[in-house]
Amino acid sequence: MSGLNASLGYFLVVVGVSAVGRVLVARWVFLTEFIAAFALAACRLEVDTIAEVGQWAGALGPDVAVTMLFISLAVHGVVMQGVSGNPSVTLMGLLQKDVGAVSAILSVAAQLLGAYVALLVAGKYWQMELTDMHMIKNLMMSECSTSLQVSPLQGVFAEALGALSFHLIYLVLKNRSQLLQIPIFAVLLTFIAYAGNNYTSGYVNPSLAYAVTFTCPGNTFLAYSLVYWLGPLIGMTLALFLYLGNIPLLFSRNLLYSKKGRFRVPKGKTSEDKSS
Repeated sequence: MSGLNASLGYFLVVVGVSAVGRVLVARWVFLTEFIAAFALAACRLEVDTIAEVGQWAGALGPDVAVTMLFISLAVHGVVMQGVSGNPSVTLMGLLQKDVGAVSAILSVAAQLLGAYVALLVAGKYWQMELTDMHMIKNLMMSECSTSLQVSPLQGVFAEALGALSFHLIYLVLKNRSQLLQIPIFAVLLTFIAYAGNNYTSGYVNPSLAYAVTFTCPGNTFLAYSLVYWLGPLIGMTLALFLYLGNIPLLFSRNLLYSKKGRFRVPKGKTSEDKSS
């Protein structure tokens, strides 16, 4: 259990630092997005370590990895309320005209930077080789296993399908209580990751994918970009179009649903009715 204890300590440090940072920079959207992306990527990198190496070096089965993924997503939702750390969510706000173009670009840049810093921090943590599991992971850093197990076309479809599911639920629950949102999103994202394990790992988050798999050999940077950027953006755009019936940034009128009144106004009596 020493491997699990070390991982739990790592998770606690990441969550603690992220929670403090979230409070200190609450007024700066770009910094909060940086912290959210950092926390997501840092935790997912360790979860993937447990999934890849844990069963051989730490007697940790796949069920432990799934449980840790769910817990990390739930805790992230509690600590980072109102902050996504996900470029596709930010760009959806742009398409809805909820945020400006400059704000969206800066947020996406902060998310990518946060994911990159998480990769550096995780690498330094693995170099400490606190357990056999982390020693093996440290040796594997330059030859990590790619998450893209299918062709780029199939990968785009898999990520788009996962993103479509996530963003539809996100839009439906957007104005609901956090008490309802957090467990549902944690379960949904855990399921998407589990279902996509043999395809793309179901990240539905371009910055997260950048930290976890873009540096791994096996595919070109273009292939990774197509799958982990184009896929989520297609799914997000389709979800927004299905939910609203249009893309507010591109179309001013509803293309899918007619805006009929919910209640009919009773017609006035005709002269014939009055005479009878």
